[in-house]
Amino acid sequence: MKATNYKLTKYTCFFVFPTLAPVFILPPILFVTFRQMYGISYTLLGTLVLVNFCVQLGVDLLCTFFSKYFDHHRSIRAMPLLTSMGLVLYGLVPWLFPQYAYVGLLAGTIVFSFAAGLNEVFLSPTLAALPSDNPERDMSVLHSLYGYGCAAVAVLSTVFLKVFGSENWMYLVLIWAILPLVAFVLFAVAPLPKIITAPVSSQRSAKRKRMGLVLCAICIFLGSAAENTMTNWLSVYMENALQIPKILGDTLGLAVFALLLAITRTVYAKRGKSIYPVLLAGMAGAVVCYLAAGLSRAAGVAMAACMLTGICTSMLWPGMLLFMEEKFPSPGIAAYALMAAGGDLGASVAPQGMGIVVDTISVSQWAAALGAQIGLSQEQIGIKIGMLTAAIFPLIGIAVLLYLKRFFSKTA
Repeated sequence: MKATNYKLTKYTCFFVFPTLAPVFILPPILFVTFRQMYGISYTLLGTLVLVNFCVQLGVDLLCTFFSKYFDHHRSIRAMPLLTSMGLVLYGLVPWLFPQYAYVGLLAGTIVFSFAAGLNEVFLSPTLAALPSDNPERDMSVLHSLYGYGCAAVAVLSTVFLKVFGSENWMYLVLIWAILPLVAFVLFAVAPLPKIITAPVSSQRSAKRKRMGLVLCAICIFLGSAAENTMTNWLSVYMENALQIPKILGDTLGLAVFALLLAITRTVYAKRGKSIYPVLLAGMAGAVVCYLAAGLSRAAGVAMAACMLTGICTSMLWPGMLLFMEEKFPSPGIAAYALMAAGGDLGASVAPQGMGIVVDTISVSQWAAALGAQIGLSQEQIGIKIGMLTAAIFPLIGIAVLLYLKRFFSKTA
């Protein structure tokens, strides 16, 4: 019997991941345009980001508890089409919802966020189920391509808006919607492997596995928090706290961060051997970077710290997936869904938490007094304190990782 050739499947998975980059990168780039053209408040624009992650989190939780009711093959094949449909709905707002632009943006966000949630749950286990000489390398390459996609979307979208004008933003979104359609066609013809929904195990083994998975999910929550807090606040920090022009903050800052994220994952794919020390070093490095960003008065040092966070946090999400697969071979869809839920929760809670810290500190008398002494505005003090507060996530992550090692050494 001839073995199935999964080469097309592997490369389709590699192609799909970067096609999701517009879902996360485009909205923040277009927020100022939406505010100027449609008068949408910053609060409502921020709600779009919250809805994005909440929908993904909802999909993750549904798959965690009801994974046996999801058809893996249909879900993975439908996911790129839903991504494209959401982006098309987003781009057609000026024609379909001329008087109710926010309704159209919200509808598009819900659709492509649902697709992104399916991607997080099903794409990694699909790749992991493919025959491979080096599955760790494949998983790292998969996640590195997302970083390259983010960098490309940030740079190319900014250039497009500069050349053709922000009033033509809808054509930019429709152009990016083409890529998921290509992925949909590729998945339609590519063979898909069988995925274990929930492996059968003894009661004692199942209890140990649940505890181990919960610890891994906590760790991926903390790693995602460390990564996404910087992703969401890097542009604002450079513009307001470091007084760097917005176009540099949006392109150079975000693009370099995403590029370093991707390059580090690529390097691990080629040379990485043991993921645990990489995770520990990444958490420790993120603590140092956040402290440097919050404490440094030199703009160059603070800017470098923000960018270097991309290296430190690069493996914290995909690396925890590798760590989970190492401890629990063939973990099942529910395990990947739980990990995705932890990551999405960190990506939504941590940036929002930093926003609360910044707003609270910025209006305090303490910030006014300190700012007067060192020559900074209250807002600058608030953002810097927010950066210092964000260091808590990777700091706790170090403690959880140390406990994880002890937990698995005891239960080996």
